[in-house]
Amino acid sequence: MPRHYDLIVIGAGPAGQKGAVQAAKLKKSVIIAEKERHPGGICLYTGTLPSKTLRETVMFYQGFRKRMLRGLSCNMDKAATLADLMYQKDTVIAHERAIISDQLMRNDVQVICGHARFLDPHTVCITGPEGEQTTLHADYLLIATGSRPLHPPYIARVEPPIFDSETILQINRIPRTLTVLGGGVIGCEYACIFAAMGTKVTLVDRRQNLLRFMDEEITAALSFHMRDMGTTLKLGEEVESVEIVDAERVITRLKSGKTIHTEAVLSAAGRAAATHDLNLAGIGIPEERDGHIAVNDHYQATLPHVYAAGDVIGFPSLASASMDQGRLAVCHMFGHPASSFPNLLPYGVYTIPEISVVGKTEQELTEQCVPYETGVARFREIARGQIIGETEGLLKLIFHQHTRELLGVHVIGEGATELVHIGQAVIAHGGTIEYFVHSVFNYPTLAEAYKVAALNGLNKLRL
Repeated sequence: MPRHYDLIVIGAGPAGQKGAVQAAKLKKSVIIAEKERHPGGICLYTGTLPSKTLRETVMFYQGFRKRMLRGLSCNMDKAATLADLMYQKDTVIAHERAIISDQLMRNDVQVICGHARFLDPHTVCITGPEGEQTTLHADYLLIATGSRPLHPPYIARVEPPIFDSETILQINRIPRTLTVLGGGVIGCEYACIFAAMGTKVTLVDRRQNLLRFMDEEITAALSFHMRDMGTTLKLGEEVESVEIVDAERVITRLKSGKTIHTEAVLSAAGRAAATHDLNLAGIGIPEERDGHIAVNDHYQATLPHVYAAGDVIGFPSLASASMDQGRLAVCHMFGHPASSFPNLLPYGVYTIPEISVVGKTEQELTEQCVPYETGVARFREIARGQIIGETEGLLKLIFHQHTRELLGVHVIGEGATELVHIGQAVIAHGGTIEYFVHSVFNYPTLAEAYKVAALNGLNKLRL
């Protein structure tokens, strides 16, 4: 007889962890099936935390946060190796892995290592590292298997000197030249990281603009900064083929007839859901494009006792959103009341400089015929910006012309991913930009930019 649980969670990434802990808090028996030896998922080992830690390490070595201070000149130590840069990444991963494991253990959440496959709608077979098999049965199931790199047809195989968003962390040296294929979040982040290390980066994308889901003024500023760092942007271009010449030479041919010769190529052409070996079709759950699972507002799949959360359901594919989705899915399945702000997600892009946005963009409001105005504060106008040498960032508020309700916040520059949460709270509670005018901010701080931007916007209404 298979062991029975109230809930089986497949995948121990952000969605799976938080869903399992929530079930445990509700006094339910829960077990996580995870194909890797330790919990954490892609977020911990090859995605969010490693790439962001590498970025911070590079910025430390390069002295990016001091580069504009008068009289100081900081450059990356020429003796710094990729091993030096990766050491901090490995330290962070080990620390976070210990925290996650401890949290699961303290909440009596069992974890079994192995690949999960559905035998029937309530039964899962787990195949362990040595081929051993364990059969589990549950009333409810939460699929949180995450995603994997999507390889375009012109990439025959991913092996050095061709990398994807997971294998790039295994690169054994800093390349002098690099082609990045894809101008989405991952492509832009790694393009900035390698450019900061002194690599001559060429980024290719078939779209005319980077990060099309973001405000055009912000992405235009990012494009300027990336070019200023030495990155070549080839936008509106499609790749025809990628050819490995030898261990340190790759030729990328574009459909426009151009060729790009670099020492390495990073394919960042999107991600597909990691559902290919779950046997979803066998239990009547169809897979959408790129393997994603369709769910309703409560994260239920076509079978009402099967839920899915995180990257496996597609957009927005954010670790932060995945954590909340896992929690909300479990609350719904066990009838526990829960609430959230699902339509007010902050987006953080860890480029150099970093970007963060929440709420509506100018493009969206124009399409919806909403009368709006903007207020802008540039970090060079803020005392804190001068102190830390951050003179190129900006914060933009978008608000309703008549009610002055805050509709969107868009930030580029130092601390953007932290600053955005102030605006997020005001939007969530239907606040107006007068809140920033009437509030006292610590001085000197970058948060003062909210007051400056609000005053700038109100002045436009009075002209």
